[in-house]
Amino acid sequence: MSRLGKKPVALPAGVKLTVTGKDIQVEGPKGKLSWTFPAGISAVIEEDGKSVLLTRQDDTREAKSFHGLSRALVQNMIVGVVKGYEKKLEVVGVGYIAAIQGKTLQLRVGLANELQVPVPDDLTVTCPDQQHIVVQGIDKQLVTSFAAAVRLLRKPEPYKGKGIRYDGEVVRRKQGKVMAK
Repeated sequence: MSRLGKKPVALPAGVKLTVTGKDIQVEGPKGKLSWTFPAGISAVIEEDGKSVLLTRQDDTREAKSFHGLSRALVQNMIVGVVKGYEKKLEVVGVGYIAAIQGKTLQLRVGLANELQVPVPDDLTVTCPDQQHIVVQGIDKQLVTSFAAAVRLLRKPEPYKGKGIRYDGEVVRRKQGKVMAK
């Protein structure tokens, strides 16, 4: 049984949530998100209007797994339209720099050519300096997947630690070559 799915999702002040059939729309101060429920899951707004309860129709294994997932996704949508999400990346290496030009993220990370990454419309990407990238948005999945795609362009290597890493990420370092006796 999904214990997470049974918990109601609280609706903060200023958030408007509408459920129509299998679709849910959440609107808040930062924007608007919508999502379609998987089969067997439904949502009901409580009488007081301050919480949403997700229910499943049967106790199949698939319905149980989607129950907790659906509740977590609705919670993420509400947090996104109220506070938003943010991922910070660090560019580490001699001569490695990042810059924003229009809706394109430009990266010089030790390759022959400069990398040009188009920024999705729903995201705000800034570079406070040449070694840091900040990705912000209301959709958690979009923010984290864009940050992961940028990191994948030049993952931190284990010998010198050069590359693109999440802010605060610890890169496991290897010793390198050792002289024979």
